[in-house]
Amino acid sequence: MNLINLFSKPQPTKEEVSSHWIKCKSCNSLMYHKEVENQSYVCPKCGFHLRIGVKERLELLADEGTFVEFDSTLAPVDPIKFVDQKTYTKRIEEAVAKTGKTSSVVSGSCQMNGVSAQVVIFDFSFMGGSLGSVEGEKIVRAINRAIENKEGLIIFSASGGARMQESTFSLLQMSKTSAALAKLAKQNLPYISVLTDPTMGGVSASFANLGDIIIAEPGALIGFAGQRVIEQTIGAELPDGFQRAEFLLEHGSIDMIVNRNELKKTLSDLLTLLKV
Repeated sequence: MNLINLFSKPQPTKEEVSSHWIKCKSCNSLMYHKEVENQSYVCPKCGFHLRIGVKERLELLADEGTFVEFDSTLAPVDPIKFVDQKTYTKRIEEAVAKTGKTSSVVSGSCQMNGVSAQVVIFDFSFMGGSLGSVEGEKIVRAINRAIENKEGLIIFSASGGARMQESTFSLLQMSKTSAALAKLAKQNLPYISVLTDPTMGGVSASFANLGDIIIAEPGALIGFAGQRVIEQTIGAELPDGFQRAEFLLEHGSIDMIVNRNELKKTLSDLLTLLKV
């Protein structure tokens, strides 16, 4: 037997190794990716909830084969010809190439344990989940479908806030979505807001905190401005973790914290209880 050939099996590349192992940002444990997937992307060592994309969210949320996407062709334009280090058009092109999506929001309908609902899911990997004109339009259309079908609405927020490249056009989405939610409320249809890590800026200041029931994932960062900015503004130190879900629950800003493994059942139960 040729021992050289026996032990000359090609070694995995650095990229192949990193794609198979995940490091927890909370406890620094190194975990095999399949182990994390089987735990709904929750660290089995400390319970830290890793950020997930739309695909993973739908796999955990929707009954198999029930999700139908709407408005997938809506794409942002550059209304004010914004330029910083790059043009806004270039940033959109890069985000589309990176994610395969045309906006930071995916909207559609699905069933959860047989209960139908309209869902809107933010994708933080698309320009930080920022809120622009297309995202606001998709949310409003989802609200209108909920009214038309007499269904509940669920929005999963994961955003850094309003998209600065669209200036006032982006800020107007805060009032636009809030006004549409008022129409939903008049129809006595439930809106459940799920705050994931992070939910910040104009998103947290508008529709994310207008839910009939506001749920957060454990440890989610939730707020408007960052802690350092607030401390510099008021000239005082703030308590550790004051923008985390647990602090907000303790002080009455949200209704409940739900582990990701239990979220599907919680949402379907709530929609059943709140059904008109």
